[in-house]
Amino acid sequence: MASVGIFVGLVVAAIVRSVSGIDGQTLALIDSKQRSVFQTGVVTILSKSHADRNVYPSAGVLFVHVLEREYFKGEFPPYPKAGDSSNDPITFNTNLKGYPDRPGWLRYIQRTSHSDGVLYGSPTAEHVGKPTIIEITAYNKRTFETARHNLVINIMSTEEFPLPYQAEFYIKNMNVEEMLASEVLGDFLGAVKNVWQPERLNAINITSALDRGGRVPLPINDLKEGVYVMVGADVPFSSCLREVETPQNQLRCSQEMEPVISCDKKFRAQFNIDWCKISLVDITKVVPVHRNRPDPGMGVLPDIGEYNPPSESLKSRDYLADFLITLAVPSAVALVLFIILGYSMCCRREGVIQLVHHSSIQKSSKELRSMSKSREISWPLSTLPVFHPVSGEVVPPIHPDNYETTSMPLMQTQTNLQNQIQIPQQQISGKWYS
Repeated sequence: MASVGIFVGLVVAAIVRSVSGIDGQTLALIDSKQRSVFQTGVVTILSKSHADRNVYPSAGVLFVHVLEREYFKGEFPPYPKAGDSSNDPITFNTNLKGYPDRPGWLRYIQRTSHSDGVLYGSPTAEHVGKPTIIEITAYNKRTFETARHNLVINIMSTEEFPLPYQAEFYIKNMNVEEMLASEVLGDFLGAVKNVWQPERLNAINITSALDRGGRVPLPINDLKEGVYVMVGADVPFSSCLREVETPQNQLRCSQEMEPVISCDKKFRAQFNIDWCKISLVDITKVVPVHRNRPDPGMGVLPDIGEYNPPSESLKSRDYLADFLITLAVPSAVALVLFIILGYSMCCRREGVIQLVHHSSIQKSSKELRSMSKSREISWPLSTLPVFHPVSGEVVPPIHPDNYETTSMPLMQTQTNLQNQIQIPQQQISGKWYS
């Protein structure tokens, strides 16, 4: 059984290595696939919680490592139902050993707990010769158990990288985990190779559009997030790739129209490329920018002596000015306003008239309230003007106190108001008449 698994693993490795253009970045993926095949052929699986796996990616080349759920299932007890072991929800947590997160160049993605996780990124020349130990922790959400092992990334240097000519494509109909699959990435590199015709072609980096400020697509019509793929080659860009730089295509891109690219049909069958977002960079012509970084120092504050707290004896404070501002001044202003209002209401003729009018209205209101209790009372004072509109003289009530009110109708007319006193009215010429 083990010999059959070893033979199948060697055949798979030989087939994958025969694919042109992707042998550099798929070494880690082949190693992961090969080990999973070896272990499926072994009946007894030893504990892998303390085993370290070594991978050897190259600087400037895309690194992809798949965290397979099948690899960690031997760490957990078997599923109670036969044949349902694949239903265990397993998630992964990855971090640099001794730190809470991963290195800046390394990313991780896992869509669901029933799918494999993927570590991917592009190491730089700064990381060459420094082993990077990644702690991988698998969580079984059914049994709440964990399994852990280390992934040792040994970044190797190479003279071929970085490749001088780099092109970045934006693919609209792909998610990052779909593009990281070796088959899909191989198909894309094959299409680019047919258009570019280089001797060496490698994938440099893959970035999700969400990491570039893209928006999460709506869950309709099978929309994708989009992915940026950067590839490098050793020959200048082909004429097809430079067609997007023509004035006609630049104008179409500014008007949000698709440019006319002759080689787009070689990608259209599987990859929907946004040619307006393609980036062509010749690193041999890029002027390096050197920035002087400040000296971080030792991280220790300089010695400035002992801390001297403030004195306990505080100076007394005079609150008289605060009192005058907050209480005295508003009170003085209110008193002045009160005096002005009292003078206008009590000392001036218009104010006296208003007070008399208000008093008569108040008195009439009291009488109306008393009439509501008993109708056998004297006729109330009228609410008609009780003072002369010019002289201010008080006018006597319409009915005297001995006026008979028992037979008084509710609605009076001019015929039954025999004792009504007429109020003088003003003529146009200014004379008074009765």
